[in-house]
Amino acid sequence: MAKSPAEEHGTEERGLDTEALERFQKWTELTGRGQQMMLEFWTREADVLPMPDPLGLLGTWQRAMGAWMSDPAKLMDLQSRYLTDAMAMWQSFLVPGKAASPVAETRDKRFAGDAWRETPAFDFLRQSYLLASTYMLEASNQLDGLEPREQARAKFLVKQFVDAMSPSNFALTNPEVMTATIATGGANLMKGLEHLLEDLKQGRMKMTDESAFEVGRNVAATPGRVVFENRLFQLIQYAPTTDKVHSVPLLVFPPWINKFYILDLTPEKSFIRWAVEQGLTVFVASWKSADETLADVTLDHYVGEGMMTAIDEVRRICKADAVHTIGYCVAGTTLAAALAVMEARGEAGKVASATFFTAQVDMSECGDLGVFIDDAVLETLARLTAEKPWLDGRNMALTFNMLRSNDLIWNYVVNNYLMGKDYFPFDLLYWNSDATNVPALWHRQYLEDIYRDNLLVKPGGITCLGVPIDLSKVSTPSYIQGGKEDHIAPAPSAYKLTRHFKGDKRYVLAGSGHIAGVVNPPAAKKYNYWTNDSLPETFEGFVSGATEHKGSWWPDWMAWLADRSGPKVVARKPAKGIEPAPGRYVKERI
Repeated sequence: MAKSPAEEHGTEERGLDTEALERFQKWTELTGRGQQMMLEFWTREADVLPMPDPLGLLGTWQRAMGAWMSDPAKLMDLQSRYLTDAMAMWQSFLVPGKAASPVAETRDKRFAGDAWRETPAFDFLRQSYLLASTYMLEASNQLDGLEPREQARAKFLVKQFVDAMSPSNFALTNPEVMTATIATGGANLMKGLEHLLEDLKQGRMKMTDESAFEVGRNVAATPGRVVFENRLFQLIQYAPTTDKVHSVPLLVFPPWINKFYILDLTPEKSFIRWAVEQGLTVFVASWKSADETLADVTLDHYVGEGMMTAIDEVRRICKADAVHTIGYCVAGTTLAAALAVMEARGEAGKVASATFFTAQVDMSECGDLGVFIDDAVLETLARLTAEKPWLDGRNMALTFNMLRSNDLIWNYVVNNYLMGKDYFPFDLLYWNSDATNVPALWHRQYLEDIYRDNLLVKPGGITCLGVPIDLSKVSTPSYIQGGKEDHIAPAPSAYKLTRHFKGDKRYVLAGSGHIAGVVNPPAAKKYNYWTNDSLPETFEGFVSGATEHKGSWWPDWMAWLADRSGPKVVARKPAKGIEPAPGRYVKERI
């Protein structure tokens, strides 16, 4: 018998009621699971809560607010222009096509998805945020009542606030997250919560599928042997791939605030493997992550027990009078001090050349990192290291990530926690997450004497191994590389090296930043580089007269080095030594 219309309507209602009930039960289950996960986590990890305001930024924020309020005319002008633009933007939505929005279209990866423009409400939200953030950043440039260092600190803080408040970072204001949540029934948020709790437990944000990589297997895998070690470093000698090699060996000093294999990622990206293929006998110092055995370590130790010891060991192994050296980042800063010590001792001939990868010696224009160096931060670091003589590398990693928070923090908040996406395997991000501890004494000395007080470039400002440091006496030929978009060691700051040494110098400006500007293999055919043989007084002068070259700067460096590398000799094979490369030190994780 056919059902009446009323019966069919009742059946539909019961079907809808059942479907709604099932959805309600599913969301209740997900909420309950989420609450249970949070309860279990906080019960288990309650003793590792982070310190409030470890950088002392709250006081800066309060002083910035006071500076804004101290100039009512400027504040009124800013508010007036903002309200005018806000009304124009609102008009553009009310009368589409007739009124232009004052918000310029930009290539902002946070809002690249079509959903941000297809739905008027989200498009309005996007434009409202971009307009407000533009005026906030403009206001941060008008803090006339603050000291220059405080102004820079306030600008940095405002930028962090603006980045954090992007609607893309919140589930209910991100259309892509809402679409995923509806499609998965909230499973994306549950998976994201699992990611978040695991990251909180580990004390760091996971950025990649770490199970896809293993040190010594598919990263840091160039064949070699550990031929020497002490408490500071292991010395790795790499196996030759050519029958003949240059007589002058190459010794690479990576920064000890990171692992050395940024220069030995996958084979196609490895600078170390490429240098071996060019006919160089390559050695690398693999620094030990700090622990209680390095409690007394300062600049003196990294220069004497570290660099000068390694230089002498390489000369002994290769029966060579001199070595080429490379110093990357903080190791480049320290290499400059080591060169000054050897110059003063009459031992400059031990180093045939020095190459500096994105290194600084003059901190007068050191970039955004300078905002972290003041008494409040130093006091915080003292508290963090009060019970152990080293600084946890995860704290340093967060500091560096904050310099590019949209790319290195909020991008992963959205993908990992809101979208609940699976981690993508990426060797560079694996290395970035493999942090190292640093000795607390050295770190404080470095921040106070070199970063804050800029003593390294003042003749006699710093004494190392009993020798007053004077960089103007350094005569070692130097190849200096800077990154055009470097946010850690800005290119103009790296260029200042050319003003402090008296020996032959060559400066190369590489495309990209602190990592990709260095790790740019020729086969990739990616970033270009610029040269200017006249080396003008200023970085701006260098840029205005620079010549652009296609591709990687590595061949330019090799051509410069080859002229100083002596005749070819039979390739040197590493002795059995202590253990296979990459050794034990680099495999220690925190």
